[in-house]
Amino acid sequence: MKRYGSLEVRKLVVTTNAVFLALLSAWYLLAGSWSTETITPEPDMGDIHEPSSSSGSGTFEFETVMGIFMQDDPSTDWTGFEYTNNNFGLINRSYPTDDPSSSSTTTAPWLRFAQYLHHLTTTSPANVQYKLLYLGRHGEGAHNVAEAKYGTAAWDAYWSKRDGDGELFWSDARLTETGKRQALAAGEFMGEMISSTEETEKGKGGKGGMPAPQAYFVSPLFRCLQTANVTFGSLKLPAGSKPFRPIIKELLREVLGEHTCDRRSTKTLISTNFSEWRFEAGFTERDELWEVDHRETAEEHDVRTRAFLEDLFGMEDEEDSGREGKEDGMVYVSLTSHSGAIASFLRVLGHREFALPTGGMIPVLVKATRVR
Repeated sequence: MKRYGSLEVRKLVVTTNAVFLALLSAWYLLAGSWSTETITPEPDMGDIHEPSSSSGSGTFEFETVMGIFMQDDPSTDWTGFEYTNNNFGLINRSYPTDDPSSSSTTTAPWLRFAQYLHHLTTTSPANVQYKLLYLGRHGEGAHNVAEAKYGTAAWDAYWSKRDGDGELFWSDARLTETGKRQALAAGEFMGEMISSTEETEKGKGGKGGMPAPQAYFVSPLFRCLQTANVTFGSLKLPAGSKPFRPIIKELLREVLGEHTCDRRSTKTLISTNFSEWRFEAGFTERDELWEVDHRETAEEHDVRTRAFLEDLFGMEDEEDSGREGKEDGMVYVSLTSHSGAIASFLRVLGHREFALPTGGMIPVLVKATRVR
C-alpha cells in the first residue's frame, strides 16, 4: 500500500482538483449546459446516500446505506444519543429477507439484519461490496483533560504544541483512568451485543446476535492501542469468530501535525507494549507523517481516509478473485481511531455529521462500487 506524507497529500489534493476543474470546464463548453440527472437509490436496500464530493479518482465509489441505523437519521440528536441504550442504533425495521412466517417483533433485530446483509454480500454484482464498519473513538486521554483545563482556544494556540504542563503529559497521549473505564464499558457493551445466537433466541427481540468483527484495525497512537486492547482484548467471542489480532494502520491516525498528542511513538515502543499485534507493511520506526509546522486540513485528511478505504475494499477484491462467492470475506470490521478520523470517514462515506464522545462508537453500513 502506498504511504502518504502530509506534503504528498497536499500535492495530490491540488493536482486532483486542478485536473478535475479543467475537465469539467471542457465538458461544460462542449455540452452547453449542466446536467440535472440525479442518482436513484437501489430498491429494497434502504436509501443509498449519493457518493460524496471527495470521491476523487479512486478505484471505488463509497456510499452509506441509509435507513438502517438511527445515527444516519437527521432527526436523531447526536448530542444526547446513547448508543448503549439503543441497540447500537439499529432500527427495528423489516427487511426483504425476513421470514414471513415469523413476526419481526419476536426475532432479534440484529439476527434479521445479519441475514439481510449476508443476502446483499452474496448476491450483489461482482463489482459491489458491502461492509459494516464499527467505528470506535478512543477513551479519554490526557490531552482531552488538558484541552478542557485550558480551553480550546488556548489549547490550539499554545498548549497543544507542548509535550505537557508539568502536571499532565500528552505527547502521544495515554488514556486517563476515566478513559480506561470508558473503553471497558464499550467492551462490556460489545460482549452483550455479540452474544451467541442461542443466547439471543432465548430473549427474542432484545440485544444480542450482532456479528463479531471479522477484522480489527487500529491507529498507532497509544490511546487507540490501549482502547482497542481494553475493549476487545478480553472479549468472549462466539464460537467460530476471528480472534482479536489487530493490524496497526497509519492511515487511521488523528489529524496530523502541530499537536504533540498526535505525534506517534516509535515502532519499537509500540511493539514492546503490544507484541502480539501486527503492523501494516512499510510501517516505519519513527513517525514520518507528523509535521511541526503544518496542521492537516479536512481535505487532506479525507484523501488519507479514502486511501484507507481503497486499501480495505481492494484487499477484499484480491481475496474474492480466487474463490467463488463473497461469503467468507471481511464484512464486519472494527476500526479504533479518533474523533477527527471518524469525522473524516463520515464525510467520505456521505454520512451525516455525528460527533462521538470519548469512548463512543458508531456503526456505518458501507456500499463500495468498483468503477475502475
